[in-house]
Amino acid sequence: MYDIIIKNGTIIDGTGKPMFSGDVGIKEGEIKEIGDLHSEQADKIIDATGQYVTPGFVDINNHSDTYWRIFLDPDLPSLIYQGITTIVGGNCGSSLAPLVSHDNIHSIQKWADIKQVNLNWLRMEEFLNEVERKKLSVNFATLVGHSTLRRGLIRDEVRGLNSHEMKTMKKMLTQAMKEGAIGLSTGLVYTHAKLAPEKEIAEIAKVVKKYDGVYTTHIRGESHDLIPAVEEAIKTAQASGVKLQISHLKVMGEKNWYLMDEAINLIETAKASGVDVTFDVYPYAVTGSVLYILLPDWVAKGGKKMMIDRLEDPSTRKRVVDEMKNAGIDYSKITIAISHLNKTLTRKKIIDIATSQGKPAEEVIVDLLVASEGRVITSMAVLSEKNMIKAIRHPFSIISSNGSGYSIDHKKSGELVHPRNFGSFPKVLAEYVRDKKILSWEEAIHKMSGKPAEKFGIKKRGMLKKNNFADVLVINPNEIRDLATEENPYQYSQGIKWAVINGEIVLENGKYNKKKAGEVIRK
Repeated sequence: MYDIIIKNGTIIDGTGKPMFSGDVGIKEGEIKEIGDLHSEQADKIIDATGQYVTPGFVDINNHSDTYWRIFLDPDLPSLIYQGITTIVGGNCGSSLAPLVSHDNIHSIQKWADIKQVNLNWLRMEEFLNEVERKKLSVNFATLVGHSTLRRGLIRDEVRGLNSHEMKTMKKMLTQAMKEGAIGLSTGLVYTHAKLAPEKEIAEIAKVVKKYDGVYTTHIRGESHDLIPAVEEAIKTAQASGVKLQISHLKVMGEKNWYLMDEAINLIETAKASGVDVTFDVYPYAVTGSVLYILLPDWVAKGGKKMMIDRLEDPSTRKRVVDEMKNAGIDYSKITIAISHLNKTLTRKKIIDIATSQGKPAEEVIVDLLVASEGRVITSMAVLSEKNMIKAIRHPFSIISSNGSGYSIDHKKSGELVHPRNFGSFPKVLAEYVRDKKILSWEEAIHKMSGKPAEKFGIKKRGMLKKNNFADVLVINPNEIRDLATEENPYQYSQGIKWAVINGEIVLENGKYNKKKAGEVIRK
């Protein structure tokens, strides 16, 4: 007697192997049998005739923690409707633990309004226990953010770490890994981490290697400086022996698009030489990022306070504006997505704000950054779809959202969130698998489930296999599609008919039933 039998489906098991017909028997939270179960009984029988039965998707680049969504809305429905059953937080250098002190939470201020943040933890163990108490709809694992550690130790000071601080950082990382973290992340493009030398990153990556964790990096440059940034990431992996994941590989700005081939060539060469390197990609030619990345690199060095001080100084401001004018940025492609400063600015293009104020776009950007203390998030249509397809198709890529979980009710906030929060995984399946046939179903499902789970050391998930945890989807291949757009992102995806997480049905006949069946995953 099973709890659930999914019958008559076509199974895509997450390994990349060819699909096959069969039934899946689930009992006590695990997959107990895969095969012909037509004579077996169950409390619930799901008829998957004409549909694909797959593992739940593992989103290894998710920001539901640093956007505070796991606490504000633990249902995370936009993820459930995409078929995401496991998320990895702590990405791009920022994690919610471990903290030196409660003030340390400033490392996430670019993403969340920290005035709303209430903390009752410092250590990784305490944080994971709190997430467990909160009860999420999806499984949750986390990396340790390098910026969270670094900022906790030296706050906003502009300098390298001394030997004592380095020792403390390694000790904190070691403890966090022992308490369940699955790896380390860096966000080397952001203000506080820009100063971190390669040697510092390689040194702490050795700790991650010792515990068989993964090192993920939002590399130091994603435009004209893409190649040295990729080289740096590879050198870190070579020096430490750590498993390397390059986060959301992309190149911004049309004049730089040609660099993608060289970046992929570097990754292929590193892989051939023995480096365990992969990268993730989301299926949009629009990126979402903080506004201050449009500034010349030197402006943000030393942290946000120093950045604002420089922008407020008239002579420095003039130099910034002059350098930005020579950078060739197309401001018609950049839209304000989230600003706590003035909700009326949301959905407006930088070029339109500049026209209405009778100012150059560069002056408007400086004004916005000063007034908001650097906290403006933008949507930038600066990526190449051709490059994105190259990345999706590449054998070393993993599909991720680089997004966060939302309810459609969040629309009332006035924030213009990126459509990737609602549509990433179904968009790949609908557009690039079913319609354009860029990937086979088996390849795509592998990139969304078995491959990320294996790379990140997430045991017994990501594959339909006997005794694995029962994270299972039933997908209608003809109906799967994303509905979220840049103009109206608040639309749930369609076509995931059933979702089972840890043996509990959470999506039935395409409707989320509000069950929170997620578990905290500890290394």
